[in-house]
Amino acid sequence: MNVPLEISFHNLDRSVSLEQAIRERAGRLDKIYPRLTSCRVAVEAPHRQHRKGNLWEVRIELGVPGGVLAVSREPHHPRENYASPDVYTAMRDAFDAAERRLLDYKDVLNGEVKQHGDGEAG
Repeated sequence: MNVPLEISFHNLDRSVSLEQAIRERAGRLDKIYPRLTSCRVAVEAPHRQHRKGNLWEVRIELGVPGGVLAVSREPHHPRENYASPDVYTAMRDAFDAAERRLLDYKDVLNGEVKQHGDGEAG
C-alpha cells in the first residue's frame, strides 16, 4: 500500500496475525482506488461478554481527495443474537463495506451514477 496505514487496538492486545490481515485488506482498497491519501483502522473490544464472547467493533476511515469516507461495523444490540463474535469476521465485514463505499465514491466521481430528474415524476 502506497498510503500510510494506521492500525490501532483498543481494549485488547495487539495481534500480529490480525494486523497482517488488515494490511492485506487495506492493500485491496488501494488497488480499487489508488488516490487514497490515508487509511486508519481501529479495532475495539467494547464489552467483555461471558456468554456470547467479545463483541468487536471495527472502524475504518479512508482519506480521499477532498474528504473522508468512514465505515463502522459495530456489534448488534446486546439482547440480539450476534452470529459471529469473531474479530476476523468483524474485520472482514468492515472491509467489505469499505470496498463498497469506495466503489460507490469512485462511480460518483466518474459520473456513472444516475442523477435525479428536475422534479418530474414518472
